[in-house]
Amino acid sequence: MAALPDTLVHALLDATPVARLALLGANERPEALPIVFARVADVLYSPVDGKPKKSARLARLAHLERHPAVTLTLDHYADDWQTLWWLKLDVSASVVVDDAPGWDDAVAALRGKYPQYATTPLFRGEPTLVVMPYTRVRWWSASGEAGLAHWLAQRQTKSV
Repeated sequence: MAALPDTLVHALLDATPVARLALLGANERPEALPIVFARVADVLYSPVDGKPKKSARLARLAHLERHPAVTLTLDHYADDWQTLWWLKLDVSASVVVDDAPGWDDAVAALRGKYPQYATTPLFRGEPTLVVMPYTRVRWWSASGEAGLAHWLAQRQTKSV
């Protein structure tokens, strides 16, 4: 399929609440994890937040430090297969602690996207973000770009 316009990619990233992070885990085995994220320009940020965890130092952070080339997948599934779509981003991830270029904008974007952070701490332990600039976008939609635009319009109608 043809490349998606940046405005449509950005709109999908901003409207989609969860993505799947595919990385190499323990013993070099593939692993996929759901993550929350927010976008600032062409960079995505995911916090180590206050949702229940065994530890603030997640195994995924060590995996990302060892193998920063990962894939992020967003998708929509429905019984009506004409509305199906997915978006895959090639990402070079890094782990930053307590401050980095763009930190304040990332924190504001995460708080703006997820009202849950009004009652759940944005960070657990030492403030940590996974920083994910994306380098390549691949996509598919059963109804092409028009289907993606329709899905976005429906999301906006539901949130109003």
